[in-house]
Amino acid sequence: MKKLLNNWGRIVASSKTRWLTVFVWLLLVIVLSFVWPQVNQEETKSNQLLPEDAMSVQASKISSEQFSNNSGVPLLVVWHRNGGLTDKDYQLIQQLYGGLEEDPVSSQKFIPPFAKAPPQTLIEASSQDGAALTTPVFFQESASTESLQKALDQLKERIIAGTDKSSFNEAISDDGLHVRFTGPVGIQTDATELFSNADVTLLIATVVLVLVLLIILYRSPILALVPLVSVGIAYGLISPLLGFMADQGWIVVDAQAISIMTVLLFGAGTDYCLFLISRYRDELRMEPDKYAALQKALTGTGGAIMISALTTVTGLLTLGLAHYASYDRFAVPFSLSILIIGITALTLLPAVLAILGRMAFVPFIPRTEEMIQKREQAKGKPIRRPKSSGRINQAIGRWATDKPWIIIVSCTILLGGLALFVPKIDYTYGLLDSFPEDMPSREGFSIIADHYPPGEIAPLEVIVNTEGEEVNVKNILSSIANVEEVSDPVEGSNNPFLLKHEVTLSIDPYSEESVQTIPAIKNKMANVLESNGIENPAENVWIGGETATLYDTKQVTKRDQSIIIPAVLIIIAVLLLIYLRSIVAMIYLLGTVVLSYLAALGLGWLILNFVFGADAMQGLIPVYAFVFLVALGEDYNIFMVSSIWKKRKHLPLKQAIREGVSETSSVIGSAGLILAGTFSVLAVLPLQVLVQFGTVTAVGILLDTFIVRPLLVPSITTVLGRFSFWPEKLWKLREDNNKAKITAHEKE
Repeated sequence: MKKLLNNWGRIVASSKTRWLTVFVWLLLVIVLSFVWPQVNQEETKSNQLLPEDAMSVQASKISSEQFSNNSGVPLLVVWHRNGGLTDKDYQLIQQLYGGLEEDPVSSQKFIPPFAKAPPQTLIEASSQDGAALTTPVFFQESASTESLQKALDQLKERIIAGTDKSSFNEAISDDGLHVRFTGPVGIQTDATELFSNADVTLLIATVVLVLVLLIILYRSPILALVPLVSVGIAYGLISPLLGFMADQGWIVVDAQAISIMTVLLFGAGTDYCLFLISRYRDELRMEPDKYAALQKALTGTGGAIMISALTTVTGLLTLGLAHYASYDRFAVPFSLSILIIGITALTLLPAVLAILGRMAFVPFIPRTEEMIQKREQAKGKPIRRPKSSGRINQAIGRWATDKPWIIIVSCTILLGGLALFVPKIDYTYGLLDSFPEDMPSREGFSIIADHYPPGEIAPLEVIVNTEGEEVNVKNILSSIANVEEVSDPVEGSNNPFLLKHEVTLSIDPYSEESVQTIPAIKNKMANVLESNGIENPAENVWIGGETATLYDTKQVTKRDQSIIIPAVLIIIAVLLLIYLRSIVAMIYLLGTVVLSYLAALGLGWLILNFVFGADAMQGLIPVYAFVFLVALGEDYNIFMVSSIWKKRKHLPLKQAIREGVSETSSVIGSAGLILAGTFSVLAVLPLQVLVQFGTVTAVGILLDTFIVRPLLVPSITTVLGRFSFWPEKLWKLREDNNKAKITAHEKE
């Protein structure tokens, strides 16, 4: 490996190849950007996240095939006035629907005949308190989001013409008429608008934050730009690569995946760049030739960067084992991004550094002692020498080796105490719960929930195949707990043995109690079918609707969690074992990262609950956070431990730990701050699942950077001593050579 990396520097960053390397990268970016589409042009518009064999998905398909009235995709127009809707409001509604009959809006397919119905019909359809009414407009199934948005804009214009703009813009608590668009069409257009400028906003916020942090930490404007330029060029290659794969149908990408990918790319990419840049700066203080210094830096850090990138790539690829689309859609984009940025850090970045040389570090240019002495002679005054590592870093290294048990106990109590809050976390799987509270479609949904019986906002669809047997499905469903009302059966258009009932629950259909009603209904109906001699009864009952979707989401994500988490641990354990050749080190490195993850989840929940006021955490967060924190957390451990391992070859263990911690603390601390900062940028997005993911991940990175990596891991290594390397033979081979050094060091 060392010989390979030594030769690699000559290949990509010598005086003869540095410009060629940069040219090849730029050529690839330009050509692929012209030939292939960008990834954000290939975003899917599909909202189906569950697998095809999920019960609620099957129910939806059967319903559309057997019970469809071909009315189209509904938009729910919610009308609301505190104190009750007035006669003028009902007249406005009838005028609107009369106009829609004569002059339909874009992609309109069907509307109820409200214009011809007596006013009393609308009054009876309103809520019991008369303050709210919901009227539908149906649109063509093939209508694009742009066409639907155009239709909603036309509807707004017509409604505003009969009233005023406050109908859409004023707070629901204010007086006057309020109108909100919700339902499938309203949610779809709102979700698209939420992400319409999200990529640009996120990219700008991330770049600005990383630039500011780099300038503050390294006080060099050129050096701050080097990682950003390198990552930016890498993104220019990644985007068309993913765009091509999505265009070919090999992968599916959505706005959420692209948003997180941008953060991951700049965060992790900057980290890898800093690992090399930091070592390059140190080598420039000892080596006058910038090319030789760069070659030594590549040899010293290239292995750690390679294994770190490989660890993260394979960890993120495990998301491809998921059945839930939000997980699965992350696997290839994230893994490819880390792979490309890892290659960038070992090819493009060295070439850029070879071009800039010492000038990259202006105004704090690293020089050798001989170069400093020449400058002193030229200036006629002494020049201050830079310190190899700060006093704080040296103190941390000494503390970890002098008082390891105190640190181990303290860190375990702190992290373990935070982890105790994990079982207290409440989770939600509802899509609308992730949207901003002031989003029109969510406000419309809230109005319906506040003014209509709970179950009416999201009734269940129970479909049963009786196979011709006499089964009184309606009576059986009515006898189940939490069922308020059951409609009369509707026979399938092609299969009369298929019966569909609409079931209204007596409780909030989005509550955990309602979700648990789904298996109760299915089991009850399956038992009845079995008693009537129907084979495979469970396969002849389907339940659809929002509550059933929540139940399936919970079950599928639990299944994914049970597979992805062990897979990540196994893969990373194997990679650590190969790189470190130590079973003991592999075990405690994995253990500390898992403990850090649990602590991050607990602390993240406290912040979300008490600071952000969240009632529940999005159910997708635990797996998201686990994969990212374990994969990224091991990067820092690998970088630090590899330094300790190398120093152990010629130093006593305690001294190797001290110097390893001291040497890597600054760069890892800077990298951790930048990575945590980039994930915190997700808070600028309006989707709660991204805000919560960014918060938990940022917290976990900070815990790992400033507690686990500099304190807990070195302390455990100190306590275990030479057994940290078991069964690696290094300590045995060098035991005799180091014995005298160890004895002398311990006497000191």
